[in-house]
Amino acid sequence: MLRSRKELDAELDGAARAWLDEALTEAAHAATEDVTAEASPYASPPWELRYAAAGRHCGPAHADSVRSLLLIEARAPLSSVTRLYEQGTAAERRAVLHTLHRLALGSTALPLVEDALRTNDTRLVAAAVGPYAATHLDPHAWRHAVLKCLFTGVPLTAVARLDERARGDAELARMLRDFAAERTAAGRDVPADLSGALTLAEITPAAPTEES
Repeated sequence: MLRSRKELDAELDGAARAWLDEALTEAAHAATEDVTAEASPYASPPWELRYAAAGRHCGPAHADSVRSLLLIEARAPLSSVTRLYEQGTAAERRAVLHTLHRLALGSTALPLVEDALRTNDTRLVAAAVGPYAATHLDPHAWRHAVLKCLFTGVPLTAVARLDERARGDAELARMLRDFAAERTAAGRDVPADLSGALTLAEITPAAPTEES
C-alpha cells in the first residue's frame, strides 16, 4: 500500500526526510519547466535519478511510495514513465504501474501495462491490473488480464473494479469456465477466487427499458 507524504514524514529518519524534500523539489521544478521541445528522448532530468535511488535513501519498504510521489510531483510525461519503466528494476517498474492512474496520460501508457502482463512476475502483473488498466484496457485485453492473474496465482482482489467490469460479461464467463475445465482435466486446482468472478460474469444484464 502506497504511503502519503505525511505518513512518510512520520516514518522516515531525518536524513531520509531531507533527501525526500530535495527530490520532490526537483520533481516540482521539472513540472514547471517548458517541455514542449525536449533536447533528446534519452535526456533524463535530475528527479529521474532520484527515482532510481529512492530505495537506497529511504529504504526498500518506502521506495514504492517515494517513487510514486516523485512521478506525481513531476507530472511525469509519457517519455519519463516509459524511460523509467524500460530502464528500471522490477521494483521501479512496479511503482510506475501503481501510479499511472494518477498521471495525465490518457491511454498512451497502455504499452507498459501490456508489457507487464506478458511477464510472469506476479508483482508486476498485480500492479498492472490496477485502476489504470480498469479504465483503459479494452474488453478483450481486460479479460485476458483477469485470466493472467488466475494463471500466475495473483489474487483477483488485485484487479481494480472487478465487480463493475466482470458483471454480466458472458465472454468472460465462457473463458473462466474453459479455464476451470482445463485445470480440472489436468488434475490441477482451480483458483478459489475464480468462482466469485464467474458468478459476477454470469449475471444476466438487465434488459434496457423503453423511454417514454
